[in-house]
Amino acid sequence: VINVLPSQDTARVQKARADIAVLEQALTMYQIDHGRFPTMEEGLEALAAPAQGANGAPSVRTEPYIRRLPNDPWNNPYQYVIPGQHGAYDLYTYGRDAQEGGEGVDGDIGNWQ
Repeated sequence: VINVLPSQDTARVQKARADIAVLEQALTMYQIDHGRFPTMEEGLEALAAPAQGANGAPSVRTEPYIRRLPNDPWNNPYQYVIPGQHGAYDLYTYGRDAQEGGEGVDGDIGNWQ
């Protein structure tokens, strides 16, 4: 059991990085279609909402940008902040401890890393 725990932690960190990459792709597609990223009020939920064009106009898309929003591997929602401290937006998870900062598995994992 002791030997398995570090590999589970590594897998969770890799899953978080993969989720963030998928969400980044969806955010990029949203930005291309709308000319902007979702606002803080719209949040990541805008990616899973039925497709709409700018200002509520019909969209050429027939499906949402992502089927459903994933939770991080520790079952917490991903954090989205716009404007970001590290770029146009910050997309991240707080890690296992669900608190800002930390190290290792407890550290934040973000799109700027």
